[in-house]
Amino acid sequence: MEKSEITSRELIWEKFVTCGEIENHIILPPIADSWLRCSKQGVNPDGGKSENILEYRDIADLLERKREIISIAKPFTLNLYRLFKNSGFILVLTDEHGYVMDSFGDSDSMENARNILRFVQGASWREMDVGTNAISVALSTGKPVQVSGAEHYCKKHHQWTCSAAPIYGYNGEIVAVLDLSGPAQAAYSHTLGMVAAAANAITMQFNVQQKNYELALMNKRLTSIFNTMSDGVILFDRSGIVRESNPIAAQLLGKKGKSTNGIPVDVALGGNNEIISKLLHNKEIYADLELPIDTERGVSRCVLSGETIVDGNGVISGGVIILRPVDKVHRLINKFSGHYTTFKFSDIIGQDPKLAEAIRQATMAANTLSNVVLLGESGTGKEMFAQAIHNQSSRRNGPFIALNCGAIPRELVGSELFGYEEGAFTGARRGGRPGNFELASGGTLFLDEIGDMPLEQQVAMLRVLQDRKVARIGGNKVIPVDVRIICATNKDLCKLVRQGTFRQDLYYRLQVFTINIPPLRERREDIELLFRSFVEQLGQEQGTSFRVAAAVWDLIIRYDWPGNVRELRNVVERACNMAENGVITLNCLPPELLPGMAADVSPPVEQAPEQEQAINRNTRKLLMAEKERQEIVLLLMQEGGNISRVASLLGIARSTLYRKMRQYSIAN
Repeated sequence: MEKSEITSRELIWEKFVTCGEIENHIILPPIADSWLRCSKQGVNPDGGKSENILEYRDIADLLERKREIISIAKPFTLNLYRLFKNSGFILVLTDEHGYVMDSFGDSDSMENARNILRFVQGASWREMDVGTNAISVALSTGKPVQVSGAEHYCKKHHQWTCSAAPIYGYNGEIVAVLDLSGPAQAAYSHTLGMVAAAANAITMQFNVQQKNYELALMNKRLTSIFNTMSDGVILFDRSGIVRESNPIAAQLLGKKGKSTNGIPVDVALGGNNEIISKLLHNKEIYADLELPIDTERGVSRCVLSGETIVDGNGVISGGVIILRPVDKVHRLINKFSGHYTTFKFSDIIGQDPKLAEAIRQATMAANTLSNVVLLGESGTGKEMFAQAIHNQSSRRNGPFIALNCGAIPRELVGSELFGYEEGAFTGARRGGRPGNFELASGGTLFLDEIGDMPLEQQVAMLRVLQDRKVARIGGNKVIPVDVRIICATNKDLCKLVRQGTFRQDLYYRLQVFTINIPPLRERREDIELLFRSFVEQLGQEQGTSFRVAAAVWDLIIRYDWPGNVRELRNVVERACNMAENGVITLNCLPPELLPGMAADVSPPVEQAPEQEQAINRNTRKLLMAEKERQEIVLLLMQEGGNISRVASLLGIARSTLYRKMRQYSIAN
């Protein structure tokens, strides 16, 4: 730098600190801006010695936090220093806040910097602490900068020239600053270029190391996920050779504890080379293909998904296959398709001794794996018992599959029970379908209306129960199944056996536990208990409470309930929906419950003559009138003769009630 230029800058500096005026055409804008900030912050222009030095503990924390960048920068700063050795220069590395982390240079220069400027480890070279300097300007602008002589705001720095450049991290933020400081008279423009080049090299090396670290961390995480996945994963190259497989894949392939790496993937899959050929040559994608795999330990049934991996040029570089155990897939299907149980023995309402005995036997059956036959009329709660047995058994965490044998066409019972392979018959689903025996494996299969099962399916079912294996319709491979059977029927199975419509050998295999569930008419003391429970439950669902008229209690206890608990539940739902002002009266009950009206639910006979139809209509009117008379009498007794209250409960005017009382000769 020319001597005249140095003198000129000294005069500009003197004028600024004295008058606050600055000649921007000589002083570069970043430096001029820094002077203005220093003046505004009250920095002493005669100062320049750092008074802000970190405590020993804070320095140790700083060095530990910035250990990586210090280590990376070290070889670059040493190489740069060799070019300036014995020239009075020192090299300094600061953090992103301007605190000195590392420095070295000639002993005389280092001593001079320490004594005059307190240029030591942990010292702050921020603008607010020591005025304008190359480190602070590089931090504020984010660019390499050289500050020489009187360009420094503090006079103690005028004998120095400083060249500094920021070092950037992977996220684009400044992580450190590299500074080279020496005698002001030794300032050269190429010095800044060398510092900037070194800082750029450190930035690149730091970012490479950061990327490598992140890649290593990501690889470790992916490896951890890969090895702990609940599904089997196989990665293979373009030649179809297995390169990686996780422990679950090895287990499903029958190679637990052995590596599958290096062997052809079609060999690993038990010779299913057609799948691999289509993956590698046709780029075919497989999704949830059910696949039996022949392994050294037997047949492993899996659901396979796979696709090829294509590079940026569209060339196949390999592929990935996902294997899931079939039983795991079945459990998920059962979970999300409604095949789950909700009832427990505590949900069965009743105090009748016959019902208590049925619950006792069912509880004993739940503690075994034996087959169970539930006998009872329609609506007695056979499936409720079946669910309770399952939920108290050791198979409670397995699936519960229910099939009504009487609700399925005869020709479809076999496919529902045993499943079918693709193409087994017209309309068969692509890929086939597992049957209920497969879906229930590990759990319970509930066969309702077992007495309606066709004889030909009884034979197949007996074979499955004996061998604990099932073969799908149209298939030739046997599938191991582990199923507990609970059957239910409202028919006399012994009678069906005598008639030849139910196999005797199947009957004896099923009826280990035979539990009779009594009809509701044989447990009349439970009728009111059930009615109250259902009313309370529906009241909670509707956010209201119901009151039951006395006449209703008398009627429901005398009624025979041919539809059992199911019919009672439906009657309660109807009554609650029709109740006015929260009161369930006789008007809320269906006609078949009322005296003399039961015949109305029977199927109609041939068209009666007009005279007979008129008689029926008159009879019906008389019955309805008698029903209304009984209800008015009961309500008057219940409400102590309060006409207004009874009229309100009936939902009619008082005058209408008086008229009906006169009509029916009811005295008040």
